[in-house]
Amino acid sequence: ALSEEEKTTLRAGLISNFNEPVNQIATQISVLIAKVARVDCPRQWPELIPTLIESVKVQDDLRQHRALLTFYHVTKTLSSKRLAADRKLFYDLALGIYSFTCSLWNHHTDTFLQQVCTGNEAAAINSLERTLLSLKVLRKLTVHGFVEPHWNVEVMGFLHAVFERLKQFLECSRSIRAENACRDRLEKTIIMFTKVLLDFLDQHPFSFTPLIQRSLEFAVSYVFTEAGEGIVFERFIVQCMNLIKMIVKNYAYKPSKNIEDSSPETLEAHKIKTAFFTYPTLMEICRRLVSHYFLLTEEELTMWEEDPEGFTVEETGGDSWKYSLRPCTEVLFIDIFHEYNQILSPVLLEMVHSLQGSTNMEDSSAILIKDAVYNAVGLAAYELFDSVDFDQWFKNQLLAELQVSHNRYKPIRRRVIWLIGQWISVKFKSDLRPVLYEAIRNLLQDQDLVVSISNVLDDFEFSTDQFLPYLESMFTLLFQLLQEVTQCDTKMHVLHVLSCVIERVHMQIRPYVGCLVQYLPLLWKQSEEHNMLRCAILTTLIHLVQGLGADSKNLYPFLLPVIQLSTDVSQPPHVYLLEDGLELWLVTLENSPCLTPELLRIFQNMSPLL
Repeated sequence: ALSEEEKTTLRAGLISNFNEPVNQIATQISVLIAKVARVDCPRQWPELIPTLIESVKVQDDLRQHRALLTFYHVTKTLSSKRLAADRKLFYDLALGIYSFTCSLWNHHTDTFLQQVCTGNEAAAINSLERTLLSLKVLRKLTVHGFVEPHWNVEVMGFLHAVFERLKQFLECSRSIRAENACRDRLEKTIIMFTKVLLDFLDQHPFSFTPLIQRSLEFAVSYVFTEAGEGIVFERFIVQCMNLIKMIVKNYAYKPSKNIEDSSPETLEAHKIKTAFFTYPTLMEICRRLVSHYFLLTEEELTMWEEDPEGFTVEETGGDSWKYSLRPCTEVLFIDIFHEYNQILSPVLLEMVHSLQGSTNMEDSSAILIKDAVYNAVGLAAYELFDSVDFDQWFKNQLLAELQVSHNRYKPIRRRVIWLIGQWISVKFKSDLRPVLYEAIRNLLQDQDLVVSISNVLDDFEFSTDQFLPYLESMFTLLFQLLQEVTQCDTKMHVLHVLSCVIERVHMQIRPYVGCLVQYLPLLWKQSEEHNMLRCAILTTLIHLVQGLGADSKNLYPFLLPVIQLSTDVSQPPHVYLLEDGLELWLVTLENSPCLTPELLRIFQNMSPLL
């Protein structure tokens, strides 16, 4: 280990000057100082924080920025320590530097706003960078630096100021064009403001109570009224929706069934929430979510037309989907509908009734509205259980819509089959299933409908006898689809549906699996780089072996090497394949008529596994 003398020299050297000109190296130095601070500050390094505070006051631009960058990384690292003694030290630190950090943030914020007004772009970018760094420091101090922050006047003053500053920055964004270098940094700062509120609400729900009213007014006004038009951007809308959702769902704000068991803080928060979410407000939020945010965009429709597989993958959970607006709006809708379903059910049902009957194929906006409303009814299926006669709706309206073959009606066909998938385990008479299977058979040529169809087959009340007349044609169409699609994710979805079918019909699958049995070795070879697709193949094989019983011995030339690879811990893919591989090994043994030398050979994997 380093000697104490050497540590002292290194610590002094690290903060002797803050003049590193290269950004990436300056960041590494800041992170390094923070890592040393995590171990040594404040006991062995009491001079660190005072030195940083003095350095962020200097007039030299470079030194000031590097010191502020280090100040942020040190604060971030110290705030992450969790032991009681470390928490106490951080509380003391926060109390000592909070006032200074607030004034530093206000200074840089005011400077930036003045420079934007005078059109001094280069200076504005510098000031904005300092505004963002000082705001990041304040976020860590505010969220992690106080046990009961609502008793601290400066903390609550800062949080109330966040709303005013947010409005100023959003207005400021009107005058800064998208291609301007300042725009990206400005949006990051706006998002940082929302993170302060979200983190504070998450860590201190009761301290947040005085901010509930203002937060809801702010978020609803920018997201659900004309106030936000022309200035809000997607990531900001997502953050505002998250803020509304966290307030609506927060358990700290929900009284017990027995009111006397609830704390005064909970009752106070619940009272504020109830006063805000009046019937007109909830109705407007519901209508705007469905008729504005649920609508498929021009960009999505174009993508669907040009790349149906890519569109389906994106919509069902691609990487960018996780951070996009659509899933966020759907989750907010579900949470608000669950909380206020007695008020909102009539509103949604009225929207459904207004769309009964056929839709004009030339009216694309009417088709998109219908798609959005059906989406809402699917998301709220459990809440609408007592309000919707789904069987009648299926017979009188939805079935006919599945049979409309016009290309422009494709969004509705896809949405209706998805909607049935949502409702089938909630409320759907078993004697209607044959009619549904007939309709599905006609839809199986569409690559982009297979995901929705899989929900229909994941049915708690699935009847093999009702499905058998459609088994051969469905299985053949699904197999053709498996060969035609090219994207790994789509193949996984088709395999999932095939697995569902095999699992449901058991032994009756035997006459139809020849083609699949021949194709799987090729697909396994092609998917060498795609372990998740190989997991889907393993799942299909598990159901195949169970369906074939003792006849599964004919699969051994392919099956046994697959089990061997999946359960060999010396092979890198085992990380993904092991669990399914073990299950496949087990069902293979259970269905094997006798123990062959080849089966026994796989047992050499057992010792490392154990």
